[in-house]
Amino acid sequence: MTTLAQQTWNGAEGRPTRRSRTLGGILWTLQIVGALMFVMAGASKLAGAPMMVQMFDTIGIGQWFRYATGTIEVVSALLLLIPPMSAYAAAVLTATMGGAILTHLFIIGGNPAVPVLLMATTATIAWLRRGDR
Repeated sequence: MTTLAQQTWNGAEGRPTRRSRTLGGILWTLQIVGALMFVMAGASKLAGAPMMVQMFDTIGIGQWFRYATGTIEVVSALLLLIPPMSAYAAAVLTATMGGAILTHLFIIGGNPAVPVLLMATTATIAWLRRGDR
């Protein structure tokens, strides 16, 4: 018997197919590392780290946006670890990183490499977990 974490959906026939153990292990590793990264990033925003306060001042929307972004990151990071919710959480984090990339490119400057890497990671998780229920 296969678990939901080991299945992926065959789009053409709508039947579950077995996911390899290797792919499952890689996917869980991405989810755990991604969750840790987003908890750290979100916690620094919520804790009011001086660098985060300054960055959100530069963005110019207000500090409420720092709290909103931090909350999205922490809650979604935790949901990455719950298989039925991980695809949704990864999709939300992918969109959040899209906003971070645009912010780096057009408002605050700097290198958007970290948001690009996190976006690629969460997009991969969202894609591979899309059929899990």
